[in-house]
Amino acid sequence: MATATRERPAPISLTARAVARIEELMSSAPEGTAGVRLSTPRRGCSGLAYSIDYVDAPQASDEAVTTPAGTLYVDGPSLLYLIGSRMDWQEDDFTAGFTFENPNAKGMCGCGESFTV
Repeated sequence: MATATRERPAPISLTARAVARIEELMSSAPEGTAGVRLSTPRRGCSGLAYSIDYVDAPQASDEAVTTPAGTLYVDGPSLLYLIGSRMDWQEDDFTAGFTFENPNAKGMCGCGESFTV
């Protein structure tokens, strides 16, 4: 008897503003760009930070999140820190950047640039 497989949900969700910003990034991306990658490198005063970079090709451990704007690759080693997160794009007169509501974060630094799990 064949076992039915169900589609696995995306590790993170994106707001319409985040999708629009990825679309802007992809429209001006260098030739050959496959998408953008979200990772959580070790840096900042709390230990981990969010990083978005262009990628030419996904890594074998990347989790692909398909959006109307293009593919967002979530770095494999970062998945456990990001599952259930919500990614948004915020912009005002003084700052602009992606923001994250991360249920796995146990604390953040005062400037909001890094987090700990």
